[in-house]
Amino acid sequence: MADTGAFHIKGTLQTKALYQYILETSAYPREHEMLKEIREATINKYSYLSDMLVPADEGQFLSMLLKIINAKNTLELGVFTGYSLLVTALALPSDGKITAIDINREAYETGLPFIRKAGVEHKINFINSNALPILDEMLTTTNVDGMELFDFAFVDADKPNFINYHERLLKLIKIGGLIAYDNTLWYGTVAVDEEEVQEDMKDYRRAILGLNAFLASDPRIELSQISIGDGVTLCRRIR
Repeated sequence: MADTGAFHIKGTLQTKALYQYILETSAYPREHEMLKEIREATINKYSYLSDMLVPADEGQFLSMLLKIINAKNTLELGVFTGYSLLVTALALPSDGKITAIDINREAYETGLPFIRKAGVEHKINFINSNALPILDEMLTTTNVDGMELFDFAFVDADKPNFINYHERLLKLIKIGGLIAYDNTLWYGTVAVDEEEVQEDMKDYRRAILGLNAFLASDPRIELSQISIGDGVTLCRRIR
């Protein structure tokens, strides 16, 4: 029998003390003040949903990744209160662009004052919508008008649509560009039998299992699954 008691620790380091060490030693001391403010505002307003926040160590990783690949034009599916969005905006150059799509404007506006205080709102085009119709519209624009392809996409939206997003993103991300899928370990449930999983986690678990199997066999990408946060899978488009 697998130990299911740690499902709600968001991370693969299942010792809280060790994870806290990483946060307090490496992540929190380097965390931008406005990122801290978004985190606190989110916990205060959405305490029951606060684990939807990207962890600080994952944000630090994404920031460095964006700088390494010299990203300038990025896409974010699933914004919530904007922690990862602000991470991206701070990492991009002054002329960088982020297209951010989410159905929840109220959550986005929770973090917007802190994005403004950080001086990076001008980099963000927020679209209040489901992602699929917007991606389909982008594909039409790309085919007709030669729209600039994206360097990077961060996907943290509804898990059952991850595979649908993937097919569209492979046409919208440039060759050599990256797609990052969040929550691909789904609180560790991917590694245990379904009957051991809480009922409210089963649908997303099945979606993530399907995604992980599909990505592993997709010849159009190079793949690396990173055990940070709740699991981040990086896909580099190669064709």
